[in-house]
Parts: sequence; C-alpha cells; structure tokens
Amino acid sequence: MSARTNPWRSVAACALWAALGMARAEVQIEQLGVEKLAPATPHRVYVSDVALSHIVDGKLHVVDGDSLRYLGLIATGYAGQATLSPDRRELYVATTYYSRLSRGERADVVDVYDTETLSFKHEIPIPPRHAQALHYKNLIRATADGRFLLIQNATPATSVTVVDVKAKRTVAEIPTPGCWAVLPSQSMVARFSTLCGDGTFLTVTLDADGKLKSQKRSRRFFDPDKDPLFITAENIGDRYFFVSFQGVVHSANLGGEEAAPEEPWSLLDKQDARRGWRPGGYQVISVHEKSGRLYVAMHPKGKEGSHKNPAAEIWTYDLAMKKRLDRSPGKNAVALSVSQDDAPLLFALDGEKMGLVVFEAGNKLRYRRRLDPLAETAFLMETH
Repeated sequence: MSARTNPWRSVAACALWAALGMARAEVQIEQLGVEKLAPATPHRVYVSDVALSHIVDGKLHVVDGDSLRYLGLIATGYAGQATLSPDRRELYVATTYYSRLSRGERADVVDVYDTETLSFKHEIPIPPRHAQALHYKNLIRATADGRFLLIQNATPATSVTVVDVKAKRTVAEIPTPGCWAVLPSQSMVARFSTLCGDGTFLTVTLDADGKLKSQKRSRRFFDPDKDPLFITAENIGDRYFFVSFQGVVHSANLGGEEAAPEEPWSLLDKQDARRGWRPGGYQVISVHEKSGRLYVAMHPKGKEGSHKNPAAEIWTYDLAMKKRLDRSPGKNAVALSVSQDDAPLLFALDGEKMGLVVFEAGNKLRYRRRLDPLAETAFLMETH
C-alpha cells in the first residue's frame, strides 16, 4: 500500500521530518578558542615521557596537581631532556629532530617554552652531543642565577655543553671524562660538579663568559664496586643527597672549588636489612627543602639487579635527625617529586599503570587521589 493509499504512513513521515527539524534548530554551533592557563601553583607538575614505543616523538605532560586537570602537552622530540629555569618562567628542552622523523638531517636544539602559556618562544642550536638517554633530572640543569644552561653530553665521551640562555647561544663544551650528571652549586653561580665512575666528584668553575676556568677532583666519595649510587640527586642549597643501591645516604657540599663529602648513614635498621629492603626506581628520592624531609621509594627482598623495581613502600625521613618518620604504601612508584611550598604534595609515578599518584606530604604521607593513565613510559617529574 502506498503513502497515497495509507494515510498513517504519510502522518509518520511528517512527524519524523518535524522532529528532525526541531533537533536541527536546537544544535549549537561549537565555538573554538584558546583558553588562557590559570597562574601556575607549586603543585603544577611536569612529567617527562620518553614514549619508548615511538621514541623519536617524546612528550612532556603538564598537570594541575590539585585538581589533576590535564593542562597541556609539550613535544620533546627524540629523547629530549627537560628542566625548568630557576624562576620557573621558562621550560628548556634539549633534544634532537631528524628531517625524516627517524632519519635524515639532524638538528640539535634547546627549545624554550613560556610556562605561563606553554607556548614555544625560540630555539637555541647546540652541538649534536647531548645525552640521548632516559629522562634523569641532572642531565640538564640551569645555574642558580639562570644565566647558563648545562647539558650532559655522551658521544660516548662525556662532556657538558654550556649555553648562555640570555645570549641564546652555546658558549663552551667542558670535558668531564668518566663523569656523569650536572649538579650546580647554589652559592657560586658559575660552578657545578659531576659524579665520576671512580667514586669522586669533579668540580668545574666557569669564567664570566661560561668557559672553563678550573677543575678540581675530590677525595673518593663512595665505592662504586661495592655499593653504587643512584644518579638521582636532590639538594638543599649546596648540600646534595644521594642514595646507594643498598640504602645508604651519601651527601656532599658542592659549594667550594672542591666537593666536600660528608659522613654516610643507612636508611635501614637491622630488621630492614634482614628483609632485604632497598631503594628502587628511576627518580628514587625527593627532598622537601624547608622541612628537611627525605622521601625514598623502597622495595623488599632486594638483590643485585633489583634497583629499578617499583616501590612497595615510600619511606619518609628527617634528614637532620637521620630518622625514619613514616612508611606508606608505595603505589608501585618509580619516580617521586615533592612540591616546595608550605603545604607540600608528593607526586609518585606508578610504574605499572603509568598513573600519577598524589599524597599530602607531611611527616606522614596521606593518599589523596590519582590520575590513570597519564603517560606511556615516564620516569621523571618536576614540580613548579
């Protein structure tokens, strides 16, 4: 029966067209725009993601640590290393780009971003020697006054590129044979130290132009054959803190022309040692400067080769008293970073789910919330 002979079919068609017309009238046309970021707080966190499955196209996630709102994404190229300026106004990424993504003409640069807007500002060419490695905090650091950016090189010979950030140019390459990581002095802005494979420090003093003025090597700081150190280092002023694979805290004052190692001490009591507790992860420690609290990612039944294991617990220490204050569930943390305000938050990267876990960080940790998943393969965080 046709619509001409079936009036109900004609009524249904009219009703359908009327409904479609009403729906079309109610559809709002989406307006695209750019939203300005709210001012950064100490709880903004920058998460470097090496993205191993497509390492030529790394990224850095920017997250509001209070709301866990995702704020933005910054490209970091091939194994890019990122750090903030001392005044937190700029973000630096030392990286490599290839004209055909994974091959072709190579360009090595420091990309400079504005942290207020996360927008790109400019680039500074650097020699094609920077360490193309997993993200570690001290592979790129700024001097305390913010004038020079210090970049770890590996060709595989080790050296440090010195970039004058204000002049926007590379000014020097400092040989540091057998040494790794950049540890800037906070009191002497033209000085940095680096940790060497023989267990010593090499301290480098720069002249006014950023070129080599002097180098001095310290006495032996630790025994790398018996108990190696994690390269992760945290500082309070000129005092830098490291932890060993077996849970010994080593510290040194890096303000002088020659590094001054201090007396080491253990994180473990006898019962902890019997149960094989050891530090593990990538960014394995974090320090809250004002309170002097140290946070450490720990796992039990540690052994040779377990130093990258995620945390079963996070231990809190008072550095001045060399005393443990708390042990909390570790949430599989492989990286820790604590904010430096008066109401600090401790951020932990869950190495299994690649989520961001947030704790209120006092003498005792209090779990707040988490964001899952956040990254692909991330190992480093820095708070604003």
